[in-house]
Amino acid sequence: MKRVQQGFTLIELMIVVAIVGILAAIALPAYQDYIVRSKMSEGTAALAACKTSVAEYTSSHGGTMPGTLVAAGCSSTPSTYVASLDVGANGVISVTTQATGSSLAGAAADCTLTLTPAQAATFEITSWAGTFGGCDSKFVPSSFR
Repeated sequence: MKRVQQGFTLIELMIVVAIVGILAAIALPAYQDYIVRSKMSEGTAALAACKTSVAEYTSSHGGTMPGTLVAAGCSSTPSTYVASLDVGANGVISVTTQATGSSLAGAAADCTLTLTPAQAATFEITSWAGTFGGCDSKFVPSSFR
């Protein structure tokens, strides 16, 4: 009588486990970076809302930039991943993140994203220049690099 093989051999199971282990070793760091970048997007959203307020203030006040957060009309309420938002002289907007995991070793705080407006002769804001500090560039949106 002929016997039919049932199930998998030990070597086949070991090969499958090795393949799954290799895939997990590649996917896990990429997923962790994705999580940090998604947390950083909350700071970017806060900047975008304040950017609109600064542009509106500038256009309605004859080209004068707001000098404070209150004058610009931006929200100062901290959130889960945003520690603070500030509008400085000449309409410069900066946000400091918290608990995102993006800070460099030895940095006192998480990442600080800054937007600086460029004004045309007509007193309107023509562009925004983004900079960052205190974090690795792989966690920052491409417009800030």
